[in-house]
Amino acid sequence: MAKTQAIPTRDQVKPGDTWNLAKLFRSDKAWAEACAELESRVEGFGKFRGTLGKGPKQLLAALEYDTEFDKLSERLAAYAYLRASENVADGKAQSMVARYTYVATRAGEAASYIAPEIQAIPKAKMDAYLKSAPLKPYRFSLEKLLRYKKHILSLKEERLLAMQGEVAGTASKIFGQLNDADLKFGFVTDESGRKVELSQSSIRGLLESPKRSVRQKAFTQFYAEYEDHANTLAASLSSSVLQDVYVSRVRNYPSAREAALYGDNVPVAVYDSLVSSVRNNLDALYKYYDVRKRALKLKELRSYDTAVPIVKRAKTKIPYDKAVTTICDSLAPLGSGYVNTLRKGLTTDRWVDRYENKGKRSGAFSYGAFGAPPFILMNYKEEVLDSMFTLAHEAGHSMHSWHSERNQPYQYAHYTIFVAEVASTFNEQLLHHHLVGKAKGKIERAYLINKAIDEIRGTIIRQTMFAEFETNIHQLAEAGEPLTLEVLRAVYQDLLDAYFGPGVVLDDVLSLEGLRVPHFYSAFYVYKYATGLSAAIALSRMVLQGGKAERDRYLNFLSSGGSKFPLDLLRDAGVDLEQPQAVDAAMQTFRELVDELDALV
Repeated sequence: MAKTQAIPTRDQVKPGDTWNLAKLFRSDKAWAEACAELESRVEGFGKFRGTLGKGPKQLLAALEYDTEFDKLSERLAAYAYLRASENVADGKAQSMVARYTYVATRAGEAASYIAPEIQAIPKAKMDAYLKSAPLKPYRFSLEKLLRYKKHILSLKEERLLAMQGEVAGTASKIFGQLNDADLKFGFVTDESGRKVELSQSSIRGLLESPKRSVRQKAFTQFYAEYEDHANTLAASLSSSVLQDVYVSRVRNYPSAREAALYGDNVPVAVYDSLVSSVRNNLDALYKYYDVRKRALKLKELRSYDTAVPIVKRAKTKIPYDKAVTTICDSLAPLGSGYVNTLRKGLTTDRWVDRYENKGKRSGAFSYGAFGAPPFILMNYKEEVLDSMFTLAHEAGHSMHSWHSERNQPYQYAHYTIFVAEVASTFNEQLLHHHLVGKAKGKIERAYLINKAIDEIRGTIIRQTMFAEFETNIHQLAEAGEPLTLEVLRAVYQDLLDAYFGPGVVLDDVLSLEGLRVPHFYSAFYVYKYATGLSAAIALSRMVLQGGKAERDRYLNFLSSGGSKFPLDLLRDAGVDLEQPQAVDAAMQTFRELVDELDALV
């Protein structure tokens, strides 16, 4: 008799398989007391108003107060959001998020004078401030702030913008509740006759099924649910885009894209160069799809045929503990200090919330607070190889945080997403190298080569397609074009046609994919995955082919936090992303992997 694999409720999960949030706060009650303490500190911002231009010591006092406030605020935010991620339908956890958001919004209003008051300090006086000893710890922070002078508004305008903080994220919140809590996908019977509950987490495993009817059923049933809610999803995404456009215009940026790139000091040319490099190499992707079609012996290749391994390999399960051991072994080139810290974090120190439960946020992430563990959310599936790579990926983020916090003061410990995606995909590169080195025979090597191809396809090529989608829909909104369901689907369909090419038959419902990507609610984020992996490929080769100097240079990169702009940090590490060579080299690697796979199969 076929078994039904139901998703457990939160109370059915073993405590040892969950993260230990007591490292943030002992209990929800302790969190509530700390939140009340934070709220009581909001009024304290007022005592610094009008004093910031009176001298470096006065400015330092305000900055230090703000730093201490932010430290507690960050811990409160982490605890609330991690608790809410355990079960997005948990009303108590959601109320904690709402409570924190209210206090944080009030704080934003109370502190909204700081940036414009600093901006109002005459240049000569500010130049003297920046050279003074008391402000040395904040010099780079102030220099970054001063870059925004032309984008900072009056005190009244800044306060009004701060007051709308709670509603600014409404579109994202609606999408998250719909996507993670309300959508119900039913069950699908897999190739072994087992009924599997279809979800954001389980869809990947089902699309890797060797049985095509299972892949087709899972794909069709999954997107049918999105089809039923397509208008709501389109309205939600459109609202998010319009919010981006509104903020960029209010702050006098030429476009929403330039507003998003400004903080990292990344030229638009870097973004456009990425798209150009990937577009110029799409013929290698088309060849891969042709290899895939021939290897799978299909008359036509469809999108739901693009995740299944094209090499038949003995079905194996990788228990969580075995995955940890394999990952740690693969990261040995980074030294015992790195590996031992990570091993403890992934096991006895309980950084990781390991498995799926009902209502748990989908996907995976690393998130923590200064002075607390860098926690990891997983929905680990031992029958899916990608789960081990995802764990290695998130471990890269967490160890980046661990190194930064131990080598930088609070104000520089927070690295940007741009460099974060280097640290995470670097770990995946070392894991791939380790597994290929231990491959037994032609079949296993081909399997892993296929996996490496799909990593580049998913992280560089696919994310570049997403980056184009974001650019296109924001440009339409900026031109006054309503982002209706039909418009959004048409824009996405054009990109699907370009990136899949003539060798893949595309189902109409795939144009809904653009409505289900959470990252689109943090605009112009996804291109960093592509630049990140491109840099990671280059850096991993330096470490693997080098010695202590290359390792130390990479560890120094992890330890640098946000002490410089991201392009400068990467130049120090050995990669210049203002030049096209890194992305071109990554795409050349993709081309060589496709040629090798073609020869192997």
